[in-house]
Amino acid sequence: MTIPSTAMSKIFSLLIIHLFLLISSFIFPVKSSNNETDLYALLSFKSSIHGDPNGELFSWNHSLHHCLWKGVVCGRRHPDRVTALNLDSLQLSGNISPSLTNLTFLQRLSLSNNYLTGSIPEELGRLSRLKFLNLSVNSLNGNIPSTIGNCSNLEVLFIRNNQIQGTIPSQLAQCRDLSLVNLGANFITGEIPPEFGSLNKLVKFSFDYNNLTGSIPSSLGNLTNLSVLTIRHNSLTGTIPASLGQLQHLVNLLLNFNNLSGEIPDSIYNISSLLLLSLPGNQLEGTLPSNMCDAFSNLWDLYLYNNQLKGSIPSSISNCSVLAYIELHYNSFTGIIPSTIGSLKNLHLLELTGNQLEAKKPSDWSFIEALVNCTALEVLNLGSNQLQGILPSSIVNLSSTLFHLGLFMNEISGSLPAEIGGLTSLGDLEIYQTNLEGTIPLDIGKLLNLQWVDLSKNMMSGEIPSSLGNLTSLNVLILDSNSFEGRIPMELSNMQSLEYLNLSSNKLRGEIPKEIMILTSFSIAIDLSNNYLNSTIPPEIGKLKNIGKIVLSNNRLSGEIPSTIDGCQVLEGLYLDGNLLQGTIPTSMGNLKGLKELDLSNNSLSGQIPQFLDRMNLKYLNISCNDFNGEVPTEGVFSNASEIDIRGNPKLCGGVPHMHLPNCTFNSSAQRHHSRKIIIILFHN
Repeated sequence: MTIPSTAMSKIFSLLIIHLFLLISSFIFPVKSSNNETDLYALLSFKSSIHGDPNGELFSWNHSLHHCLWKGVVCGRRHPDRVTALNLDSLQLSGNISPSLTNLTFLQRLSLSNNYLTGSIPEELGRLSRLKFLNLSVNSLNGNIPSTIGNCSNLEVLFIRNNQIQGTIPSQLAQCRDLSLVNLGANFITGEIPPEFGSLNKLVKFSFDYNNLTGSIPSSLGNLTNLSVLTIRHNSLTGTIPASLGQLQHLVNLLLNFNNLSGEIPDSIYNISSLLLLSLPGNQLEGTLPSNMCDAFSNLWDLYLYNNQLKGSIPSSISNCSVLAYIELHYNSFTGIIPSTIGSLKNLHLLELTGNQLEAKKPSDWSFIEALVNCTALEVLNLGSNQLQGILPSSIVNLSSTLFHLGLFMNEISGSLPAEIGGLTSLGDLEIYQTNLEGTIPLDIGKLLNLQWVDLSKNMMSGEIPSSLGNLTSLNVLILDSNSFEGRIPMELSNMQSLEYLNLSSNKLRGEIPKEIMILTSFSIAIDLSNNYLNSTIPPEIGKLKNIGKIVLSNNRLSGEIPSTIDGCQVLEGLYLDGNLLQGTIPTSMGNLKGLKELDLSNNSLSGQIPQFLDRMNLKYLNISCNDFNGEVPTEGVFSNASEIDIRGNPKLCGGVPHMHLPNCTFNSSAQRHHSRKIIIILFHN
């Protein structure tokens, strides 16, 4: 009898499947005791995972050999034994099961960037073959188990960005092969164990953002292979050990924001391999040595700000030939800024704010001319120093890449150069609180990348140029406390990104342009106070639906408060004091649910105090020196005399006792509703 071809093909297929299963039983022996150990260790780990929103562990079941499960890697010599478990960034939540200690061949355990909680199991210390342990970016708590020190082959230990507490166990120093350690962004306390100085294979060492105390162990100077040492944002005290100067492979040294004191050891300046030296936010003293850059041929970043350093900036700083970022702000440096700084062709940022640097004669400003050679310069900040004299016109020749120019709080005189429009990349211009005179150059309208302009508290005059309206990227314009005259240019309404406008304390006249009141980009404030504006308040003010504060105080504004004011939906502060406003407080103001401060003092407002004011969340109310009459409410802001001022309204009565007002001699409630009752009677008849 002949067998049909279809049946023959089925038999052949079954034979192939049977053969595959037979071979698989040799490669992955299901009943092996070692196999079961790893299998059940993994299943126990899975059972401790309570959240797996993406089903990443769906394959972890008996239908598939465990060496084929997601994230599981098995060895070549022992194909059924797990050597690596890689489950990073899978959004897993739950605990780390101690059963992982049964994966005795495990060399790599990486569970970073999940939502794991609980403590790190002490049992992990039994993983004698473990080389790589990464538990970073979870929510693990408790202490670092001292048993980790038993992992004698451990090379990489990452536990950053958790909620680990307790101290650093000195037993970790028993892991002689450690090369990378990152315990940053936890709540670790105590001191750095000096035993860590014996880890001569250590390359990168990070304890950032913890609560470490005590001093930096001098034994760390023995880590001759160390390239990165970063212990930022702790509470370390004492001095920087001179022994760190022995780290001739060190590339990055970051000790920012501790309580370190004393001088920077001279030996630090001999680390020729350094690319980044970052020591800000300490209490370091002393001066910068004149030869500080003799060995710093590779230094790229120098951050020493927020310390107590003094003396002059060495002219030899030019020997740090590749230096790109210099931040020395908020120290006590004196003397002139060396013109040799212009030799730093790679300079991107020069931040010298908050020192006592001087420029008393024109030659002291030569550094500006020298900086013209720094064609990559992006940030120049010289604010809060003792720079005097006329601002050099060469400042307009600075790099076309210059984004930030800060010269504020100096004694600079003269005027802004007319050619300032050549700084085409300028985004921030801050020259406030100086002795700057003259007008705002028309060319400022060519700086189309400007986002922030602050020329306040100077002696500038003339009209505000309409060319400012070209600055459609501008977020902040601050021109207060000058002597600007004329009208507010309506072209300012073209600044569709404007969030804050301050033109207060000038000599501006005329109307408030209604076009400006339509700018929905306003989110911070508009301040036109202390001028001579003599119009009514435009009803378009209600279009400012995102603004937080409106200040129109001390002008000559007349008419009534627009009823459209309730369009300012997130308004927190409204200041209309010191004007000629008349009429009553509009009832629509009661819709300003977020209003916290209201000043209507020194106007000619009249009528009764609206009852809705006592239902608002006001923290401050000033309606003094008006012509209000009737009974003062007693609830809300009216119940606290320190939060309200109603003086200068002789027709008021009642209120809480400590206002010391006369008693009301009429039925105020009846008076408030008298007109309404008449209307009801008329309709009834």
